[in-house]
Amino acid sequence: MTGISKRFGSVQANRLVDLTVERGTIHGLIGENGAGKSTLMSILYGFLAADAGTIAIDGRAAVIPSPAAAIAAGIGMVHQHFKLVETFTVVENIMLGLEGGPLVARGERAVRAKLKDLAARYGLTVDPDALVSDLSVGELQRVEILKALVRDAAILILDEPTAVLTPPEADKLFDLLRHLSGEGRAAIIVTHKLKEIMAVTDRVSVMRRGEMVATVETAETSPDELAALMVGRKVDLHLDRQPRVPGDVRLQVQDLTVRDSRGTTRLDRISFEVRAGEIVGIAGVSGNGQSELLEALSGMRQSTAGTILLNGLAVARTDGPAELHARGLRHIPEDRQRRGLISPFAAAESAILGCSDEARYGAGPLLDPGLVQKECSRNMAEYDVRPADPLLTTALFSGGNQQKIVLAREIDRDPDVLLIGQPTRGVDIGAIEFIHRRLIALRDAGKAILLVSSELDEIMALSDRILVLCDGRITGERRPEATDERDLGLLMAGIADRAA
Repeated sequence: MTGISKRFGSVQANRLVDLTVERGTIHGLIGENGAGKSTLMSILYGFLAADAGTIAIDGRAAVIPSPAAAIAAGIGMVHQHFKLVETFTVVENIMLGLEGGPLVARGERAVRAKLKDLAARYGLTVDPDALVSDLSVGELQRVEILKALVRDAAILILDEPTAVLTPPEADKLFDLLRHLSGEGRAAIIVTHKLKEIMAVTDRVSVMRRGEMVATVETAETSPDELAALMVGRKVDLHLDRQPRVPGDVRLQVQDLTVRDSRGTTRLDRISFEVRAGEIVGIAGVSGNGQSELLEALSGMRQSTAGTILLNGLAVARTDGPAELHARGLRHIPEDRQRRGLISPFAAAESAILGCSDEARYGAGPLLDPGLVQKECSRNMAEYDVRPADPLLTTALFSGGNQQKIVLAREIDRDPDVLLIGQPTRGVDIGAIEFIHRRLIALRDAGKAILLVSSELDEIMALSDRILVLCDGRITGERRPEATDERDLGLLMAGIADRAA
C-alpha cells in the first residue's frame, strides 16, 4: 500500500500511508484509537475506497473496490465483531458466496471437503453442522478464520483477534498464525496489546493521527518504545494505588441466583460485598456468569433468588435501571455497542442515554439541543474524545473513543456504586492509561467499584480484592499482592480453593 489517503468530512483518517507486508511474516499494526488502522485495513479489504494511493499484491497493481474483489485477490479478514449468521450452521456460514449455483449440494460437498482438510492440517476442528448461536467465542473466531482459509486467503487480516479470547485460546491462535506464515502466507494483526505484538509478530508498523510514523523489526524494539511511538510521548502504565481502609458497605449481594430463559443456572448462590473506596475485581473465563451478574445488579435482568442491598436498602426484583440510577448506581456495560450506545445517534445523543430528563439539558418537556451539545463538548474535552465533535455519528468513533463517551456519561452522574464491565476491551494503550487512572481516582474519592475484566493484568493492577467466578460460583477470593496469574488461572478453571 503506497500513499493511501482517506478523508471523512473534516477528519483526515489516513494521510499518505505506506505499508509493506512480506509473505511468510506476521506483521503487527498498532496505534491509538482513531489513528487510522481500521480505515487502512478497510481500504485493503474493499470496504472503503481510498481518496488517493495504490495497492499492489505480489508486485502487481490491484484494484479492490469490494470485499468480493479482496477475496478474489487472496485477502481474508477476521473482524473484531464477527460477521456470522447466528441461525445458520457452521457450514452454511462458510459456504455463503460459494454455493456453486442454485443447487447448493455440490458447493456444500466442496466446502465440507475443504473443512476436513483444514482440520487435518491446522487442527481447526469445529462441528460443521453446529448452529453458530451455540458456539463459544473461541469457536466463532475459528469459523471466521476457516471462512478465509476455505477461500485460499494468502493474506489474513485479524482485527483485535484476542479481545474476546481466553489466554489458552489466544495461544492456539498464535500457533496457527505461525503455522500459516511458515507456509508463506502473510498475517496482519491489528491490536492494542503490546505483549502480544512482542510475542508473535516479526515486524510492527505504528500509526498516529492518520499517519504511519514507524515500521520496526519486533526483535529490535520494546513495549516502552512502541507505546511512546503510538501516543507521541512516554506512557506510564504504573498505577499509584495507595493502600486505604474501605468505608461502609455500599453494595451487598447475598445468595444471588440467576437462571436464564431455558432454566440453566448462570449464577449459583453467590455472596459478596463492595465497600466505599475499594475496587472489587471479578476474574473468570468469559461465559461463567460475569455478564449475568452485571445485568442482575444493574436491573437489566431479574434475579431468580437472593438479596441485593444498595446503601443498606433492599433492591426489589422489579427495580429496573432507572430506579437504580436514582439510588446512586451506574453501569458501564461490557458491550458498549449493543448496550451502551445507539450507533446511528449523534455522539451528543448517545451521551445522554438514561439521563435525558436531567435539568441540565433544558427546562420543560423538550431537550435544548444547544445545552446537550455543550455538555457533550465539555465531557469530550475532559475525557479526550477524538474527534471532539458532538454531532458526529456514534458509529464513526473508534472503539476506544466510544468507550470514553460511555465512561463520561456514567461517571459524570457521580454514582455511589459503579459497575463496570471490560473497561478497556479493544482500547489502545493511551486510553487504557487514562481509564485506569480515572478508576483509581474514583476509588480514592470513596466510590464503590465492581470491576469485571477478562484481562488478568488489569484485574491485578486495579483491584483491592479479587473474586474468581467459575460456572456461576465464586471459587476463591484473593488480595492482588498475595496471588499470581497461575493461582487465579487454577481458580478460573474451577480447581478448589487452596487453604487460606
